[in-house]
Amino acid sequence: MADSEPIHDNPRNTRNLPAVVPPSELGRSPSESWLLRALRNLFGWKGGGSVRDDLQVVLDASTPDDIGFSAVERTLLRNILDLHERRIADVMVHRADIVAVRRDITLGELMSLFESASHSRLVVYNDTLDDPEGMVHIRDLLAYTTAQARVSDEVKARRKKPLPAGLDLKAVDLSMPLFEANIIRKLLYVPPSMRAIDLLAQMQASRIHLALVVDEYGGTDGLVSMEDIVEQIVGEIDDEHDSDEPPAIMRQADNAFIADARASLDDVRRVIGEDFVTGEAGEGVETLGGYLVNHVGRLPVRGELISGPGNFEVEVLDADPRRVKRLRIAPRKERPIPRPPRESRRRETAPEIGGQTEAPRSVGVDPAANGEDNNPPQGDGASSQ
Repeated sequence: MADSEPIHDNPRNTRNLPAVVPPSELGRSPSESWLLRALRNLFGWKGGGSVRDDLQVVLDASTPDDIGFSAVERTLLRNILDLHERRIADVMVHRADIVAVRRDITLGELMSLFESASHSRLVVYNDTLDDPEGMVHIRDLLAYTTAQARVSDEVKARRKKPLPAGLDLKAVDLSMPLFEANIIRKLLYVPPSMRAIDLLAQMQASRIHLALVVDEYGGTDGLVSMEDIVEQIVGEIDDEHDSDEPPAIMRQADNAFIADARASLDDVRRVIGEDFVTGEAGEGVETLGGYLVNHVGRLPVRGELISGPGNFEVEVLDADPRRVKRLRIAPRKERPIPRPPRESRRRETAPEIGGQTEAPRSVGVDPAANGEDNNPPQGDGASSQ
């Protein structure tokens, strides 16, 4: 035997033959098999489905001490598993809440809008929101303003008083339209049925963190950012510029509730109670305002009092021609039935004599005592002047 030939324990010389793999291991990766073995050893769990289903069952049936995950880790794992089925329609900002600007807005107006909107990116459109052009980032606006305000070395040398940081803000033309500044960036366009996790991967690959949600006709349905998707995993992300908004629904001292029309029906039922039954009008909608429109069959107006649902009544505190904003929900009050005027009651109860209506008389009062003549008037029945 040559020295170069390997010596191995293979008496039958069955080299290059495939190894026998148990059927239970077919189609499973090494990490998957290791995880299933760990689950079986820890909990006696016999995983018959996918690893996703097995992990979901373990998270539901175990405590933090059983698997070594903290409460925060367990929450994150649940949210990651739920994100697999979450659609863009579930996480997007609806059209009515989109803050957008026209392409011909001036730079000065754009600065003011950035300050009040508390957003770093704004959608830019041409005529309407159904004709989008892209987005504008506050950092691009700041970079353009800084470039326009920067003073050249020659100008600096001629000035007696140096400019702070070499910038002359008076040189910035704030009346310039946005589209002339050439700082409009591209947007992503996605359908509402797209999975949120797929859009997250697309945003990472394209480095575009804002997507416009369009319907089947090309109209704008909503807006979704990378932050909206990440919040589905880690929860609400508030930075230094986010204001402390009041809860969507608050109980008042008189046992009534003040609610934002965008509050979800689930949150409203959780606060008010199970007596707040919306019925068929609450099917197919998610918000309190959507239920109200279905219940009434039109857009309610400010000050309108609507009966329902159940033993409640809803008063519209604030609304505009497009949507309802703030509502007051209170138990329904029994209001008295309005009585007809006194004169009309007399006409209804006075008996007719000979085709004429007899004037009512006071019960138990002698007409002669009041100086009245008990005899009927003479002539054609007209009263004396």
